[in-house]
Parts: sequence; C-alpha cells; structure tokens
Amino acid sequence: MSRHLYRINHLRWLVTALLCLGVCPTLTLGGWQAGVARVDITPDQPMWMSGYASRDHRAEGTHTKLWGKVLVVEDEAQQRIVAITLDLVGIDQRTSNTLRDKLVQEYHFQRSGIAIFCSHTHCGPVVGSNLLSMYTLGEEDRTLIREYTVGLVNEISTTVGRAIADLAPAEIGWGQGQTGFAVNRRNNKELDVPELRRAGELKGPVDHDVPVLQISCGNQIKAIIFGYACHATTLSFMEWCGDYPGFAMEKVEADFPGTMAMFWAGCGADQNPLPRRTVELAQKYGTELGTEVGTVVLSRIHSITGKLAVQYSEPELGFDKMPTAAEVTANLTSSNTYEAGRAQALQAEIAEFGKVKPTYTYPVQTWKIGNGPVWVILGGEVVVDYSLRLKAEIRMEHPDQPVWVAGYANDVMAYIPSRRVWQEGGYEGETSMLYYGRPGKWAMNIEEQIIETVHRQVQTLLAP
Repeated sequence: MSRHLYRINHLRWLVTALLCLGVCPTLTLGGWQAGVARVDITPDQPMWMSGYASRDHRAEGTHTKLWGKVLVVEDEAQQRIVAITLDLVGIDQRTSNTLRDKLVQEYHFQRSGIAIFCSHTHCGPVVGSNLLSMYTLGEEDRTLIREYTVGLVNEISTTVGRAIADLAPAEIGWGQGQTGFAVNRRNNKELDVPELRRAGELKGPVDHDVPVLQISCGNQIKAIIFGYACHATTLSFMEWCGDYPGFAMEKVEADFPGTMAMFWAGCGADQNPLPRRTVELAQKYGTELGTEVGTVVLSRIHSITGKLAVQYSEPELGFDKMPTAAEVTANLTSSNTYEAGRAQALQAEIAEFGKVKPTYTYPVQTWKIGNGPVWVILGGEVVVDYSLRLKAEIRMEHPDQPVWVAGYANDVMAYIPSRRVWQEGGYEGETSMLYYGRPGKWAMNIEEQIIETVHRQVQTLLAP
C-alpha cells in the first residue's frame, strides 16, 4: 500500500472511531452563533456550459450535483457575516450586486459582511454575463441563462434565510495544511509535468496552503470551509460536475458525517491541476485535498475567540488603452467571433453610459475573524503573486497573524495579473480580456492599486 493510500485509510479509520465514541475535536466557546444551509443549483435542463471557448452545444447530463452553500456567523455583539460558496465558474457584477442588495434589504447584512465565493469549476453553467463574450448564442440559449440567473439569486437568498434560522451557539477554529497538486501553468508544459514532478524540477510560484475554518456545535462539526489556489480545470467534458473541489467536499462530508463542507478558490489563476483531463484525476485531487482538510481538523485546529471585523471598498481599476466608438462598431462584424462578442458587450456599455467605461469597479474585502485569520477576499481570476505577496507583507508587520487570500469572489470580471505577469503578457496578462468582454488589458498599476487597498483595510482591522 502506498504512503498516500495508507494515510487516507488511517484518517478514515480515526475519524470513524472518534465519531463512534461521540468525540469531536473540541474548541473554546467564544460567544459565536452559526447557521448553515445548502441548495442544489444544478440546472434542471440542458443549457450552455461555461469555462471553455471550444464548447459548441449544451450540457449532456449530470456527473455530480452543483451546490450553493451558506454559512452565517454572528459574534457576541450580534454582528454577522455570510459566506456563500457556489459551484460555478463565476458570477458577473450585475448578478452579484443584485444578490448582495437583496441580502442587505431582506436580512439587513452590511455589504462588507457578504462574500460570494465561486469554485471556478469549468463544468458549470453560464451565469449572467460572465464570460458571455466567449460564446455565440441564440436567443433561446440567452433566455435559459437569464432564467437560471434569476432563479439562482432567489434560491441563494432563500437559503441565506434558512441559514439564519439555523443559528445556534457555536465554537470556531482555524487551521492550515498543504497539498501539492497545483502547478504553475505559465512555467511548466502540461505534458512535461509528471517527469518534472518526479525530478523535483517544477518551476514558477505556487501557493499550496490549505486554509481550514471549522464550525462546531457541541460534539457536531457543523461546517468545514476550506480553500486552495488552483484552477478547477481537471475536467472539460459536457456534464455538470464540481471538479476536484466538488470531490473534495464529498470526501470531507463522508469523513465527518453531518458536516457541510464548503470550498473557496484561492489565487490560482495561473495554477492548474496537472496532469488532468480524466474523472479519475479529478477524484484523486479531490481525495488528496479532502484528506488534508481532515488531517487539519483532527490535529491542527486553533480555537478562535473575539469578534468580527469587516472592511469593503471598490477601487476603480483603469485600462491600458481604450477603443473608440468607431472601433467598437467596426468589430461588431469581425470574423473573429470573440472580438465580435466583446464588441457587443462594449456597445451595450456605450448605450447605457454614453461611452465605454474607462475604469472598472473592483471589489476588495477583508474579514478578521476574532483572534483568527485575516481573510483577504478579491474579485476576478487572481494570479498567485497576490497571495504570496500579501501573506509576506502582512506577516512582516504582524508575524503571528494567519492570512488567507481568496480570489474568484463577489465578481469574476477578468484575470487579475500581477505587475510581473502584466509585463510578461500572455493569456493571464492580456489576451484573456477578450473573452471577458473587457476593452483591453488592465493599466500597469493594477497590482499596486489592489495591494494598497488591501493594506489600508488590514491596518484598520488590526488597529489596536
């Protein structure tokens, strides 16, 4: 038996034994309340799948269900946050704003206390206008997308209400592990990865941390929410599936009966699960990640006490160059279908605002969960440099402070390159903007603008 399989079987045996004895990893009561709920968000009919431009027809079936999951946490001062995880490639700004406005109005959350995390599985449906420029769709397909999006907003709002109704005294803890299947795709050719891995010669920056937040009520682990910085692109077939994050959540829920497992994507825009392309590999990576989460829960959880602190702002990010109205009009008839799709999106902006907007409103959010982690929550497909830099810089001033950095949150509007990736160019640095319908590459100062915004928020959170 391999060391990896031995570790999985040993963990399964240990979890089962503890649960049979009525034992749960104990945490300190800290005045917390928590509630959870979930909803099946798998489309109930075939519709267009998101994530890959090569797709040319609707989904053919369901391999695993897609889920929307909700965790509401309240501190002793009755301040609340809500974390929503979705098995989707991403959501667009309009859909995000509609949902968050609904939660503010119906349940009185503060915008700063609402975070919507997308797993970025490439086996989910198109939502709203997210990546819509990637496809040439007829009115019937667009109607299906609109109807699904409206239903999604309503279902998630209702599910948040159920999570609030589920609030009960809770204990919260955090921990962190590591797993290494994410590979920097800009620095390693996919076919070379197995040999490079065996030789220990993989190149490029990575973030292999596995952050874990555990919510317990008495002897029951109510929720386990965990992250990893890697694209959910193991699979590219035509069936709905949560990819490796979905299999990881299934693994955690099997090992800890009664818990709800939730996944958030880290800064993995330039990271792929390699090798890939088969269900077996997606299951393998999910099992590795889920097993590491279980190890953290059983042996590395630190109790969290204190209160919640939240920050939110929306800096305006600029673009490097702007097309003229005449250029947009000319591109409507381009033989490049993606160029034509982008032109349609930009023409809609001109109709609404009188011009192509020269900036984009970008969501930056930070949470401090008691004396536990600072959680940086960023929109878009964020490259790994952001996570590595923010962890290093925040810990430089606060050496004992755990830092988590999420991407793909609140609005997945484009890739978010670092200065290095911006200068190098390529897909993450420039050409992907076409598929997202953005007017051009970001301005060169994008990294500094985002990093400075995060630091201002973190200084407020950590102020004595």
